Amino acid sequence: MSCNLDIVLAGFGGQGVLFAGKLIAYAGLLEGREVSWLPSYGPEMRGGTANCSVCLSDDPIGSPLVTSPNALVAMNQPSLDKFEGSVVEGGVAVVDSTLVQRVPEIPGVRMRALPATAMAEEAGFKKLANIILAGKLYAETSFCEEETLWKAMEKCVPARKAAMLEMNKQALKLGMEA
Repeated sequence: MSCNLDIVLAGFGGQGVLFAGKLIAYAGLLEGREVSWLPSYGPEMRGGTANCSVCLSDDPIGSPLVTSPNALVAMNQPSLDKFEGSVVEGGVAVVDSTLVQRVPEIPGVRMRALPATAMAEEAGFKKLANIILAGKLYAETSFCEEETLWKAMEKCVPARKAAMLEMNKQALKLGMEA
């Protein structure tokens, strides 16, 4: 499977954008791709802005900082406002419509809005909107083999949170099917 992606995942601190980015990056690693994962924090972790750049490539990566993403995951309105103009033509933006009131039409960009926070709460997956959105991004881009994605999830959920693994897998599936 070959698709080069430059992804920005953005939201408030505590929403799990760095974890979702790590999941995507790990999937790339498992497939032997060139990968970079670059976290960026706002002034305060919880409640401040957090975003990360993830590059998945078949070629060496020149810079880990993504300034022109071909995929954007925005978990709230300030994050969408900040990054919507940087998504390249032909790209995709996956947004959490529970926390994003204004979903713009961007010429040449596929906008995919789903109420991930509401879906997570409804399913009893507190704080897993990030994984639902990662699943939706997977459905839109097929950034790895599906089997690889499940293996990456098993590697990324730490042993001390093993009880969360099944819930994370269910949230991922929910996003993939949304």
